Amino acid sequence: MSLARRRSQRATQISAAARTITQRAPVTLTLARHRAQPTAATIIRLTACAVFAYLIALPVPETSPPVLAPLTALLVLQVSIYQTLYSAVRRVAAVVTGVLIALGLSRWIGFTWWSLGLTITLGLAVGYALRLREAVLEVPISAMLILSVGSKAAATSRITETLIGTAAGLIAGLVLTAPQVEPAEEAIADLARTMADLLDQMAAGLNDGSIDDSARAWLDQARALGNEITRVDEALQRAEESTKLNPRSMRLPYSTVTLRQSLETLEHAAITVRVLARSLTDTTRLAGDDNSLNDPDVRRGLADTLRELSAAVRIYSSLATELDAHGHEVLKADLERHLAAARDEQDRLSELLATAPAVRPVGWPLRGELISHLGRLRSELEAGTPDQRPRPRRNRSWRPPRPSRQRVPPALRKLIR
Repeated sequence: MSLARRRSQRATQISAAARTITQRAPVTLTLARHRAQPTAATIIRLTACAVFAYLIALPVPETSPPVLAPLTALLVLQVSIYQTLYSAVRRVAAVVTGVLIALGLSRWIGFTWWSLGLTITLGLAVGYALRLREAVLEVPISAMLILSVGSKAAATSRITETLIGTAAGLIAGLVLTAPQVEPAEEAIADLARTMADLLDQMAAGLNDGSIDDSARAWLDQARALGNEITRVDEALQRAEESTKLNPRSMRLPYSTVTLRQSLETLEHAAITVRVLARSLTDTTRLAGDDNSLNDPDVRRGLADTLRELSAAVRIYSSLATELDAHGHEVLKADLERHLAAARDEQDRLSELLATAPAVRPVGWPLRGELISHLGRLRSELEAGTPDQRPRPRRNRSWRPPRPSRQRVPPALRKLIR
């Protein structure tokens, strides 16, 4: 290859990379701003809560200077009211337990190295027995502080400031904590977008004939969807927990398709995409006429089916977050249209892949697998449409019932890999 030709190809690659970076730049900036907003909101919540606790504890004579009140408020306040309440209960129980242990030991022993060890051992034992979890260290800490001072006034001050800080954390949680629904909705959209992009890549590779070089990469991307599903599940758990005991959750709008049900549908679809990618990879290993993908008509028909399914996946993710009735009906009609088109393309592809029973080429089971996986992916999306689901009473996208998720058995996971 001549030097001029290599330079030309290099310039083309750099130009393509520059276009890709330019296209992704707005998305990257948007994600950066989105990630910065929760951090700034958390800083404001914690600062306001600590200052509020300090101002409440300032007039109390036993708490001067009231440093423990804002400290307790910072430790109590969590990302959800549900977590804040449990943290408050454990924190108060830990401090009161530690103070009682210190007052009991101070009557019999003084502050020495062996009494310090005894206090820590007893405090940790009681804390673990009460299942205080992350607040278990508060028991020996409170006991050591009170035992070193040996004053009932210090014990009273410790408990008072803890109660004030806990109350401030609870009030701040009720006032400042909002349901975290948008991150869960965005996680659902990202998962569907990733899955749809993979289907588009498969369709493009089938059209340009690069499937032999790309099939293995498609399989790796399909396997990576499991990590995305785990991330979405964690976001949904945070969203569901953020609505517990939250007064603002009563004002959240109603949605027909819940986020949890949508995740289950996309999870089943991701498994189907993985086994479909596996079948394509196995097919590329066949030679000659045994490889059905050597037929341009088969590749074209399979690509058309994948494109319709990709569009259906993108539309399906919007159904979970679309709250407008008219917009919901429009999306539903578009989903049905793409699924119907995928069914027609699949029927034509079935005719192309059909073989006589007497012939049975080497890769004939893979032909049936391709059709089966395409039909299963389409049926998963059809089963997830609103008309096919029971409409629960007062069920919202942010607060669904927690059904038992259908997991794939480990033995089956090994087979489809």
